[in-house]
Amino acid sequence: MGWPFRGSMPQQWFAADPRLMTSIKEQAAISRLLSFLQEWDNAGKVARCRILDKFIRFNHGKTAPELEQEFSQGASLFLVRLTTWLRLTYMTGACLKKLLKSIGIFLSAVSSNRYLVEFLEVGGVLTLLEILGLEKIMEEDKKEAVLLLQMIANCGRKYKELICESYGVRSIAEFMAKSKCEDTQEEVQILLDALVHGNPKYQHQVYKGLIALIPCASPKAQQLSLQTLRIAQAIVGTVHPTIVDFLLGVLRTMHLEVQYEAIELIKDLIKTDVRRALLKGLVSLLKPSAKDTTKLQPKILEDPTVFQVSGHLPVFLQQAAAAKSIGVIARSSMAVAEELLSLQVVSHLLYAMGNQDHSNGQRLASLTLENNAEDLYMNMDSVQADILASNKVNIPEALGIYSSNISLTTWKGFGVPKSGKEDGMKEEMSEGAEKQMKLQ
Repeated sequence: MGWPFRGSMPQQWFAADPRLMTSIKEQAAISRLLSFLQEWDNAGKVARCRILDKFIRFNHGKTAPELEQEFSQGASLFLVRLTTWLRLTYMTGACLKKLLKSIGIFLSAVSSNRYLVEFLEVGGVLTLLEILGLEKIMEEDKKEAVLLLQMIANCGRKYKELICESYGVRSIAEFMAKSKCEDTQEEVQILLDALVHGNPKYQHQVYKGLIALIPCASPKAQQLSLQTLRIAQAIVGTVHPTIVDFLLGVLRTMHLEVQYEAIELIKDLIKTDVRRALLKGLVSLLKPSAKDTTKLQPKILEDPTVFQVSGHLPVFLQQAAAAKSIGVIARSSMAVAEELLSLQVVSHLLYAMGNQDHSNGQRLASLTLENNAEDLYMNMDSVQADILASNKVNIPEALGIYSSNISLTTWKGFGVPKSGKEDGMKEEMSEGAEKQMKLQ
């Protein structure tokens, strides 16, 4: 009796030859795969987005063998369709986040080297980097591109080199500077950190890219780049000379978190061959140039009914940050403190104390000089401020701060008179200052 093709197969027949049952299952699985691929090929944008939703939901976290089992050893056939659609549509941003997430499932899977190679062979890295530079693409889509670049970089040195050879450092750094999302910027920091580690061929390129980020307009990007620079500097070793000017410039920031990271990097660089340049720069910032302090304000601020705001606030913020930085590094090293003395830091700090346009700068300069910073600047009048600003204090280079058991200054006699006529005060204070400050 022949086997009825239209009915179910006899169970006894399978028991006789189990290989046939396996073959039938494989054929059924292949048929499902081909049906799925045909559905994708015939689907429009909306239908494809639904397919991607389902794929992400059911396959997130699977290993490469599990994906192959899901797709009957044909997972690469779906991956190539995803990469093809990506290349065709990434400029429009159509379903881009879901598409990148789906590709990420392949690249993040355990034992996924085969998928990674297939993605790179079709120009995957260049496509991801181009996405970062497109203005019309949403920030969340670009974040997914950054996450894919992280996956690629974490696969080894040759993949980090591929990203850098594709002008990746520049694209990534520019995106970080322009990004408006702090979460995305933090992911970019992770990527840059990965690129500077274990990448000797291009670590200097990453290092220079981080330096270029210091003067950018984004405070978060400045903060993160300064953090990563400390790590990169330790890896690279040699200090790029341009870092000094960029670092001194960022002290104008109003953001304390950026200032903190800048001072931490300054502390590290004091131990390198740019120490002298850094110290000179910090001391010079205590006495802003006439050009920097020229009052350039909008006409509205000249209206007496409008609250007056200093037109040169960034310069004074920089002055205050320099005073704070000097205090931090001087307390950490006697050698640094002595070198600062040789640069006439005391005279410059006294000048900063006389800046009545910025009380915080006065306070920080007082702290560095170890005066009574809490109330000194509050009780100072214009005559006393003028004396400080025009001081001619000159500390000999041979005088060691800590070795002679004095602080950066021991100006205890530089207290604020509580009474007396203003006419005689200037002469009195000048004489007192001469006696107590002239140490030559």
